[in-house]
Amino acid sequence: MVIDLNADLGEGFGIWRLGDDEALLDLVTSANVACGFHAGDPLIIRRTCAAAVDRGVAVGAQVSYRDLAGFGRREMEVDPEELCSDVLYQIAAVDGVARSMGGRVAYVKPHGALYNRICRDPAQAEAVVAAVADYRVPEGGGPLPVLTLPVSAVREVAAQYGVPVVGECFADRAYTPSGGLVPRREPGAVLHDPETVAARAVLMAREGVVTAADGSRVRVDARSVCVHGDTPGAVRIAAAVRKALIDAGVSVEPFA
Repeated sequence: MVIDLNADLGEGFGIWRLGDDEALLDLVTSANVACGFHAGDPLIIRRTCAAAVDRGVAVGAQVSYRDLAGFGRREMEVDPEELCSDVLYQIAAVDGVARSMGGRVAYVKPHGALYNRICRDPAQAEAVVAAVADYRVPEGGGPLPVLTLPVSAVREVAAQYGVPVVGECFADRAYTPSGGLVPRREPGAVLHDPETVAARAVLMAREGVVTAADGSRVRVDARSVCVHGDTPGAVRIAAAVRKALIDAGVSVEPFA
């Protein structure tokens, strides 16, 4: 059994810092680097990419709506061509910085409201997938893989574009019975207890299921598990998750 452990990183802006990126990079195998649209700036992107490359952590472009004030967690109506262009811009920017640091962008992960929207909205899903398909990997390989929920509109659209999809689950988020994420505005949507989060991660990795908010069990077949870097106590949570996975016989390795 093998699972990737990813976290959202580089989410500061200017003099403001959010989370302990250095500590998290010692624990995760993939880093979702904010591209500047919901958080991050050129200096933070550069430092985050450099630190990830130094540790052998895979770099992902965490693309978002253009929403610094709302941290990318406000759903927006964006023309598909504009959204496609915004996503393409973000991928190219972070990949360029990562390459200058000796690495490269290995995958794409939408952030926040965009992530949730494209799981259910084929039109916006197509705009994001089209951007990924349009980005020409310098090595001449195929399109970058996209992280998404096991139940997602992205999957069908991606198949039409020849874009790989990697299933993702969230150890520190509550699930609906249909396999989606409970909205953050609802009580209990984000889990903070390291032992609880770690136990959920093991269940997801070993059995491919999670207990939903109503007590039912939901399939979450995934190759990558996420812990949020902006959650209070994120380092303790990530450390508990990594240890629990390894103790349970699960190999923690990047998918890309």
